[in-house]
Amino acid sequence: MLTPRRLIALTFLLLIALSSQAQPVTAEAGAEPLTLNDAIQRALAKNFAIKVEGFDAAIAAARVTESLGKFDPTLSGNFTYSESFNPVLADPVTGVRAAPGYTKNDDYDVGLGGLLPWGMTYRLGTSTTNTRGTFNAYADNFSTFAGVNATQPLLRNFGFGPTLASIRIAMANRGISQWAFRQAVMDTVTSVIFAYHDLNFAHANYRSAVRSRELALGLLAENEKRFKVGSMSEYDVTSARSRVASREEGILSAARQVRETENNLKALISDDKTTALLDRHLAIEPPPPAPIVVVNAADDFRTALDQRPDYQQARIALKREGISSRLQRNQLLPRVDLVGSYGYNGYDADLRTSRQQLRNEDYHAYSWGVVVSVPLTFTTERGRYRAAKLQERQAATELERLEQGIVVRVGNAAGQIETTQKRVQVTRHARELAQTTLDAEVKRLRAGQSSTFFVSQQQEILSGAEVREAFAMSDYAKALTEYDRQLGVTLAKLNINVDPPK
Repeated sequence: MLTPRRLIALTFLLLIALSSQAQPVTAEAGAEPLTLNDAIQRALAKNFAIKVEGFDAAIAAARVTESLGKFDPTLSGNFTYSESFNPVLADPVTGVRAAPGYTKNDDYDVGLGGLLPWGMTYRLGTSTTNTRGTFNAYADNFSTFAGVNATQPLLRNFGFGPTLASIRIAMANRGISQWAFRQAVMDTVTSVIFAYHDLNFAHANYRSAVRSRELALGLLAENEKRFKVGSMSEYDVTSARSRVASREEGILSAARQVRETENNLKALISDDKTTALLDRHLAIEPPPPAPIVVVNAADDFRTALDQRPDYQQARIALKREGISSRLQRNQLLPRVDLVGSYGYNGYDADLRTSRQQLRNEDYHAYSWGVVVSVPLTFTTERGRYRAAKLQERQAATELERLEQGIVVRVGNAAGQIETTQKRVQVTRHARELAQTTLDAEVKRLRAGQSSTFFVSQQQEILSGAEVREAFAMSDYAKALTEYDRQLGVTLAKLNINVDPPK
């Protein structure tokens, strides 16, 4: 029959066995060694968020190439064959209708046309028409022309502004995508640093839990010796054994935290999509202590405006909306186009002779005129212009909102550095005092002036103080990293050059 004492002992042994399966990952055979710089480099090469944003940057660059294609000359050619029966009027005297006329046409046309940056459309080409039929006994009759035709807008779509607007907008979008890619890289690097420090803290928390159990085991062993010689009660032994059991639970929780934070880091630095990702383990090197720095948010605000990717994106977006607004304002004008052509004609029964006349420039031909088109209400154009102006004002307001937000976030990040610096100092002092108090309490217990309860309580206070100190140190390192992100200087400080994929 199990006595209460034996039941407690078996429970204690079971917890010891469970905790042996929850050893820290750094102690596992085959754990992959990793430094913070290694983690950052792996993230740059394999992180999915960076890859996805890289596609957006490459797509935006391709859109610029697409928009430049509007100025590419286009070579065109066509051939048309046609036949036509033409009825003849009846003779007014006899009323007899003569046989209908019959005409055949072969039309050839080759030309090179395109758009010029100031809005002119042009076409250089040559055409040949062979007309024959009953009127000339089906003899060949070649009419040729070679020259240029051009249309120059004088109001709507006139000048470089409207013509180049689509290219400038595409280039603005490319700039926004490049800064967005830089933002994605910076955010990912920051997340890696955060995850690395979180994992380092998880290991520190685990070590503290193991040390707390070791202290409890030491107290239990000492109490059992005293119980055997009759200088301590069975209650003190049972109390110490209970404390050991409770600390086994802390070890299990700490080990679980290590696993989860390790998985978070692996997800940032790996492109593995299989469950094998969970089977690999990391043995990280403890990061060096973060330096004590003094920051000035007011002085660094200008740096944030120059370096933050989101602010640069907003500035480019405002510029883009300005281009769109000016384009829509131009569309409020009526369409007045100057059209003209100049070239040379050839005409002969022989095709070669007809073309020779073109080369000799014997018979010139030209034309010019004006084409006017005025919408009666401009409803569509007025609506588009108003929307474009509102979007421009919206972009300007967004820039101001973002600027205000930067002031707040930089100030908060600076305040967080100051607070975590003080937390590190305070928690370190608290941990030192807890260690001193525990040592004194152990001496009092051995002198018979204290109890197991107070010693165990002080051990738990020391363990909590160690965890809070490690947590404060982790938060301080993360606060420095966050401040760099708020200033937009993370990549520059780490010497990371960002080039979006082509």
